[in-house]
Amino acid sequence: MKTSLSSFRCLLLVTALLLVVTVPEPAEAQRAVRADTLYTMTGNAPIVDATVVIEEETIEAVGPASEVTIPSGAEVHEASVVTPGLIDPRGTVGLSGIDNVPADQDQLDTSEPMQPALRAIDAYNPREELVSFVRTLGITTVHTGHAPGALISGQTATFSTSGETVEEALRDSLTTAAFTIGPSAQARFESPGTRAKGIAMLRQKLSDAQAAMDAEEPSTDLGQAVLRDVLRGDVPALVTAHRAHDIQAALRLQEEFGFEMILDGAAEAYLVADEISAANVPVILHPTMARPSGTTQNAAFTTAATLHEAGGPVAIQSGWEPYVPKTRVVLYEAAIAAANGLPRRAALASVTRTAAEILDLEDVGTIASGQRADLVLFDGDPLEYTTHACTVLNGGQVVSDECK
Repeated sequence: MKTSLSSFRCLLLVTALLLVVTVPEPAEAQRAVRADTLYTMTGNAPIVDATVVIEEETIEAVGPASEVTIPSGAEVHEASVVTPGLIDPRGTVGLSGIDNVPADQDQLDTSEPMQPALRAIDAYNPREELVSFVRTLGITTVHTGHAPGALISGQTATFSTSGETVEEALRDSLTTAAFTIGPSAQARFESPGTRAKGIAMLRQKLSDAQAAMDAEEPSTDLGQAVLRDVLRGDVPALVTAHRAHDIQAALRLQEEFGFEMILDGAAEAYLVADEISAANVPVILHPTMARPSGTTQNAAFTTAATLHEAGGPVAIQSGWEPYVPKTRVVLYEAAIAAANGLPRRAALASVTRTAAEILDLEDVGTIASGQRADLVLFDGDPLEYTTHACTVLNGGQVVSDECK
């Protein structure tokens, strides 16, 4: 009897082990988002009473609740308004830190006026408090890197605001090469001392790279390699210029060498909006509420609206701040632009779809089937001051769930 009972227990144990081994693990739980109003930013009207179904990192289905079925067992989140994850199209978050001390300020090297070989990816800190700060406010993608203040300050890169390591957060290791035209490129260096000298130095650097390309000369010069990529059209030049005549100088340089250019800052762009549009140059505009001083002293709240009316694409950035907390929030800047003439849908696009298009980011900026599941769930109109970002999804994962 004891032997029989012992054998029976062994049989039960073996059966249980077999069940553990053979039963497949359940797939990662699906998520669904219900929204009173959903801004897909695909060019279509907002969807009222909408549903978004998410499978792992990707949006599987989106549409009116009457047409989209929520899978059984899916984790459901509800909100008044849902938008794509916000994109900061130009900043220094992750290179500039919240403490504003030398140890956490890697956004600008002032040892030389031209350093195209410097890579943002080598300085980006995904654990920086500023990254988590903007993430809680709905920003899921940041285009960040070397700040204005040198003729060529370095390379920029694009990151998700989620991820514990650079590799996990990285979206694009070389998004642009950052140039600066105007007095801010002269203040920190013995040379250039004037605008003309600055443009001459840039022209010489680009001419050298062009000549080496034409001669098919091999090069181990890392900086020249980046400039060759710019001249080939593989990497855009992100040119910071605020004064109208500096913007015109940038347009002449772009026409001369034929590179792809994104105009950055552009405080006086309203004076040359038609020229910018005619050149088919997109603008990543300074923060709407930027302090008007120095080269930005003629900044206007209405510039985004003026550029939009001229027909060119315009995104709105956080920029670089010389004081704590070292960053602005692009949604607030877009809201002020909306209050000063920029259509509300265009204002929201300036930090979602249009920002993604300017930076050539294909899978973010809109809510559509197959896109990355970056979403922000708000308790009201995103462009209203009293509204909060209550849930943020980045790659389908909840990365913030407190109303901020």
